[in-house]
Amino acid sequence: MNIPEILTFGAAEAARRLRAREVSSTELVRAVLARIEAVNPRVNAIRVVLAEEALKAAVDADRRLAAGKPAGPLDGVPVTVKENIDVAGTATTQGVAALAEEIAPVDAPPIANLRRNGAIPIARTNLPDFALRWHTDSGIAGPTRNPWDPELTPGGSSGGEAVSLATGMSLLGVGNDLGGSLRWPSQCAGTAALRPTLGRIPHALSLEPSTKPMSLQLIEVQGPMARRIEDLRLALEVMAAADPRDPWHSPVPASYAPERPRRVHVLAELPGVRIDPSVREAIRRGADALAAQGYQIREEPPPGIGEAAATWARLMTSDARRAWPDLDPVVSASGRRFMESMFELVPRIGLDEYAELFTTRLRLARAWAEYQRETPLVLAPIFAGRAFRAGSDLEGVAAAGEIVAGLRATVAVNLLGLPAVAVPVGLVDGLPQAVQLVGPRFGEELCLRAAEAIEAAWPTPTPIDPGDHRD
Repeated sequence: MNIPEILTFGAAEAARRLRAREVSSTELVRAVLARIEAVNPRVNAIRVVLAEEALKAAVDADRRLAAGKPAGPLDGVPVTVKENIDVAGTATTQGVAALAEEIAPVDAPPIANLRRNGAIPIARTNLPDFALRWHTDSGIAGPTRNPWDPELTPGGSSGGEAVSLATGMSLLGVGNDLGGSLRWPSQCAGTAALRPTLGRIPHALSLEPSTKPMSLQLIEVQGPMARRIEDLRLALEVMAAADPRDPWHSPVPASYAPERPRRVHVLAELPGVRIDPSVREAIRRGADALAAQGYQIREEPPPGIGEAAATWARLMTSDARRAWPDLDPVVSASGRRFMESMFELVPRIGLDEYAELFTTRLRLARAWAEYQRETPLVLAPIFAGRAFRAGSDLEGVAAAGEIVAGLRATVAVNLLGLPAVAVPVGLVDGLPQAVQLVGPRFGEELCLRAAEAIEAAWPTPTPIDPGDHRD
């Protein structure tokens, strides 16, 4: 199966070609719809296609573009959206069959911002039940398959988005990140993602429960997924516009880049965690690319990664336990099985200890802020291993514990509310590998510039046709 050239464009390139009238939005949307029809049955990444609405929006975009009056920098570009983010007129299923008819009355803030700038929601993508696994297998749609090797996980919880991008069924995706859900699927699929600083991109839900526990309010963010770093930058510019529904939104200019030295620490070891040789190779590639562009490699490691990861796990599991009586009756058997392992892995704590975790979070955030004055960037693994075998996360407490340990650097970033960019570094033994660049608060641009230095050395390996690519 040959991939049409139009589907190899990134969102920014497509937008440039649309403004230059080299391609029409209608042509682009039709190409994406045809690709979804041809490929999605093999990977099950997309659950709902919004064909009629997207084609109508494309016609409107073509009229604006022909008149030289684009609605914004993404006018006419189709985007896909994870099914736990509100898109008006479609169901926010959270990956759960019981929520199949929960129709959102309005767009979530990042979707409203994208639509206001002309982007066209074209499909909703799969995720695990309530986004509570690092493998994408939902009670409403079943498993999403990794296009590089169907025996391996596509990651989670934004696995549907990453696979859609990797196979040319999307030019730009919108996901979210509570425990690495933007970056981990990107590693599995060979795509890119931006986890923004907490508060940088506004978020709100229109369906009940419209409020979330304290830990989620301080950790979960919405963010773009793409194949190219320039697409992440453009998406951030659009998605970060203020929305009154999010009172904690920080109106920081999209181009903001705090003055910091070009220094980076290469986190090549995680005490107590085995780093797979493919991940070591990924870190080496990323470090060499940065050094070649003049970045200084610093030896001093950032503070308290292990403590931050443990604090994240205790906070998340504590709030999941509180919510579980409401979730348990509607979650799928596989989702229940995974969460039972997590509950066994992380001991129950009392209210005083729960409250103390927020004090720990503040102490670690201060320590990182001081550290990043001198060494603003950390090059780190996303997951310490390769993409694991699909479904192996259900093989008991030890399997769940290995995943949590392997994601230590990733969930530490989440606890601290810092920005991070996942960037591919080519193929290792026929499968994609990636690294993440962690920056200081509101230092997305620093992360993106460094990611571009790596991307220049290791261009995106996607889009691809699905199949076993290891040979």
